[in-house]
Amino acid sequence: MFLRVTAENEHGDHNEGVESHGGRRRGLLKAVGIVFAGALVLSAAGAGWAYWHLNQNIRTVDINSALGDDRPPKTVSTPSAAASASASPLPSGALNILVLGSDSRSGDANAALGGGSSTGARSDTAMVVHIDEGRTAATVVSIPRDTLVTRPSCPTSSGGTTSVAYNSMFNSAYSVGGPVCAVKTVESITDVRMDHFIEIDFSGFAKLVDALGGVTVTTDEDIDDEDSHLVLKAGEHHLDGTQALALARTRHGIGDGSDLGRIGLQQTLVKALLEQMSTTSLLTDPAKLYQVADAVTGSLTTDTGLNSLTELMRLGQSLKSLPSDALKTVTMPVLPAASDPNRVVADEPEASELWASLR
Repeated sequence: MFLRVTAENEHGDHNEGVESHGGRRRGLLKAVGIVFAGALVLSAAGAGWAYWHLNQNIRTVDINSALGDDRPPKTVSTPSAAASASASPLPSGALNILVLGSDSRSGDANAALGGGSSTGARSDTAMVVHIDEGRTAATVVSIPRDTLVTRPSCPTSSGGTTSVAYNSMFNSAYSVGGPVCAVKTVESITDVRMDHFIEIDFSGFAKLVDALGGVTVTTDEDIDDEDSHLVLKAGEHHLDGTQALALARTRHGIGDGSDLGRIGLQQTLVKALLEQMSTTSLLTDPAKLYQVADAVTGSLTTDTGLNSLTELMRLGQSLKSLPSDALKTVTMPVLPAASDPNRVVADEPEASELWASLR
C-alpha cells in the first residue's frame, strides 16, 4: 500500500486495506449524512438563510429526461412491513450511484488547481456504489479512467448527439457529453442502471479538506510526481486541501505509474477524510459545520433525485444500519490492452460477472 491512514495498524493491498478496518465503517457511514443533517438542524434553529444558501449551492443535471427509456431496467424493490407502516419511510431498496470526481476547469478556483480550459473537463475518478436491498451491504467498484470502451452515442445539451466511439478511453465520455454521457457509458459497459449521480470537482474537494482542518496520512514510499507537483518523503504528513488533491491525482510518482496505483491512493484518501469527518465535532461547532456544508454542497452536481439537503440526508440516514463488516471496495477487473500497454480493457468474464452480481 502506498498510503495508509495514521490510525491503521495493518497492511495489505488496496482493497484489503479498506476492508480490514470494519470497526470504523459505522462511523464513516454516519459521516455521509452528518453534514446535511446538521444543516437541517441549523435551519430548524432559525438559520433559514443558511439552509436556503446550501440548498441553492447544489447543481443539478436531469439524467432521466436526457436518457429517456433506452436504459437498463430499474431494480424492483419490495417495501418492508415496517417501511409500509411508516408515513414517511426511509428508502430501503437496492441502489446504484455513480460517483465522479472531475477535473472540471471552469471557474478561477478550479483553474488554479487544475489548469486548462473549461472544455477540458474529465472524470478522473469513477466509482459505482452499489447498495443492496435492505441497505445491509454495499460494494464500491472503481472504474479505471484509462479503460478502453465503446462509448455510446450520447445526447448533447444543444439537442444533437455524439457519435459512437470505439476503443475510446472511459473518461472521454465526460469530456464529450458531461454527466449524461458518463452515466450512459457506465450503463452501456455494465448493463446496470445508475439510479443516482454525484459529482465533486477539484476546488470542492480541496475546500472540504481545508474546512476539516486538513487530513493526516502516512506514505510508505517517497512521492515525486512532476504532473501533480507533489513531493513527499515517506512518513506521516498532515496535508492541506491543495496537497490532498495533488495526492489524489498522483500516479507517475508511485509504483509503476499506472492508474491502478492512483485508484488505491484515492480510495484510502477518501477513507481518511471520512474518518476525520466522523470524528470532528461538527454538530457542536455551527461555524465549522456551515463551512464544511458549504464546501460540500458548493462542489456537488447531482441528478434530480438528490438535489436537496433533505434527499441527501435521507440517503445518509438510510445507510445508518449498514453492518460494519458488509462494505467492500474493489476495482473492475482489467488487463493491459493489446493495442496500447498504457491502456487497459475489461478482463472477461470476470468483469461481467462482477457487474451481474450488482443487478
